[in-house]
Amino acid sequence: METAKEIKKILVIRFRQVGDTILASAMCSCLKRSFPNAEVHIVLNSRIAPIFEHHPDIDKTITFSQEENKNFFKYISRIWSVMHSEKYDVIIDMRATIRTLLFSLFSLRTPIRIGRRKKYSTPFLTHCIDFPNNIDMVKLNQLYADALSQVGTIIPVNDFRLYVSKEEKDEAYNYMQKEGIDFSRPIMLVGVTTKILEKRWNINYMTEVIKRILERYKDLQLIFNYAPDREEEDAREIYNRLGKPEAIKIDVQCKSLRSLMALCSNCSFYFGNEGGSRHLAHALGIPSFAIFSPNANKVCWMPKNSTPADGIEPCDIIKAEEAETLSREEMFNRITPDIVCERLFPLLDKLS
Repeated sequence: METAKEIKKILVIRFRQVGDTILASAMCSCLKRSFPNAEVHIVLNSRIAPIFEHHPDIDKTITFSQEENKNFFKYISRIWSVMHSEKYDVIIDMRATIRTLLFSLFSLRTPIRIGRRKKYSTPFLTHCIDFPNNIDMVKLNQLYADALSQVGTIIPVNDFRLYVSKEEKDEAYNYMQKEGIDFSRPIMLVGVTTKILEKRWNINYMTEVIKRILERYKDLQLIFNYAPDREEEDAREIYNRLGKPEAIKIDVQCKSLRSLMALCSNCSFYFGNEGGSRHLAHALGIPSFAIFSPNANKVCWMPKNSTPADGIEPCDIIKAEEAETLSREEMFNRITPDIVCERLFPLLDKLS
C-alpha cells in the first residue's frame, strides 16, 4: 500500500457535461488538501476544459476532442499515450464505464485504482465504491477520495469553486457596461431555456414569472443566458412576449465558457432552469434559485455549501402516490408561477 508521501500524481477521469464537471472540482480540492505534494490531473472533454483555467487545485487538464471521443481507435490511442507518458500513483475513474476503464487497463501498474462498483468494473479496480441513494453529488464524489483514507488523512471539501482572473472580470465588466448595464443596480442572469427540452420549464410560466419580476423589482436588470439556434429562439420569443422591456438585455453575448464565467462573476443572482449555467454561478459564489424538471433531483444536483442556493422540484409539491398517476409534463406543470414567485421573491428582496 502506498503512503501519503509516495503519492505524487493522481489522475481523475470525469468527462460528461458542465454541471457534473463543476461539482467534481470539490473532490479535486479535497485531494489537493489531503495530498498537498501530489499533482492532480483531470481528464475532460476539450470543450469543457477551459472552466478549470486558473484553478489552484488542478495542476493539469487532459483533454479529449469530439473526434477522439467518436473514433474508438483514436480514443484508444489517446488513452495509451496518456497512460504511458505519465506515472500515476492513483487513478480515480468517476464514471467506470467500459470506455473509461481502459485508463486503468492500460495502467495496471498504478497501485490504487478507484471507481464505482459495477458488474464489469471490479477486475480493473483495486477499490470499488458503492453509492448510496439520495445524496448530493459533492458528498457522492467525496466517497472516491475517502477510499484513500488508509493512505492519508482525508480533508473533506464541500465548496466547488471556479476562478476568473481580474483581467477577465474587468473585460466582461467593460463589455457589459457598453451594452447598457448599470452596475449601480442589481443584475440577474436568467436561464430562460435549456439545451435539453425535457429540462425546460413551461415557457408560458417562465414568461409570466419574468413579467412579475419586472413589475416588482424596477431596478433589477436581466441578462438572458442562451445558446444559438433553438435556445435563442426561445429567449427572443419570451423577450418579444414581454414587449421588449429595457430592463432585459437580450443581446449580451458570451462566446465561450470563460466569457460566460466572467459575465456571471459580475452578476448579483441566477434564476432559471436547472443546468450547467446554474452550477457555474454557484461555483463563482453567485446566489441562485433554480427550477428542476421531474427527471432531476434537487438533493443530488444542488449541494449545500457556503453559497446560497435554492430551488423547486415537482416532488416538493406532489405526494409520491399522486406522482405515480401523472405524466412527466403534468408533474412539471404543477410548478406554477405562483409557487415559484412565492419562493423566489424573498430571495430577490435581499438584492434591493
